[in-house]
Amino acid sequence: MGSEKTDEELMLAYAGGDLLAFEMLYRRHRGTLYRFLLRTLRHRADADELFQDTWSRLVAARERYRAEAKFTTFLLQIAHNLVVDRFRRLKPQASDEEAEAVFRQLDAPEGEQPERVLTEFEQRRRLQIALEELPEEQRVAFLLRIEGGLGLDEIGEITGAGRETVKSRLRYALARIRARFAS
Repeated sequence: MGSEKTDEELMLAYAGGDLLAFEMLYRRHRGTLYRFLLRTLRHRADADELFQDTWSRLVAARERYRAEAKFTTFLLQIAHNLVVDRFRRLKPQASDEEAEAVFRQLDAPEGEQPERVLTEFEQRRRLQIALEELPEEQRVAFLLRIEGGLGLDEIGEITGAGRETVKSRLRYALARIRARFAS
């Protein structure tokens, strides 16, 4: 069964022509990829565009894929490269209102107590603001760790930074986020 295969096995199967393997990979990783792009780019339209571009690039690169690294590293490397290209062309800036509207649409919980919804919303809003205030390198490293579940070496591979640099970026990002929540 396809659901028991690793991501790497599925990608290799897809490279060999198994379209169901691609569907399984897409189902497994679409949420993580989209959250990474949305939180990195801050504009839903930009995230939508790069989400499609990432999958298109993955499709185009399927025959060159080698299971030397985790599939998520491969996927997020493609996404990161597209984000870097986008920032080089035009660095988008979301207003506080736009970010708030996106989180409201994405995470509108159903049937929960209003006080709890407000508290969770406030926490997400504070996190979004804290992420926006981070320098780009720290924000990307933090999101790759939290959203992608990647380790230091994998984040370094994606961003082109050394292991100690990644550790430092994560430490500073976490300190800034904690400070933001403490204020």
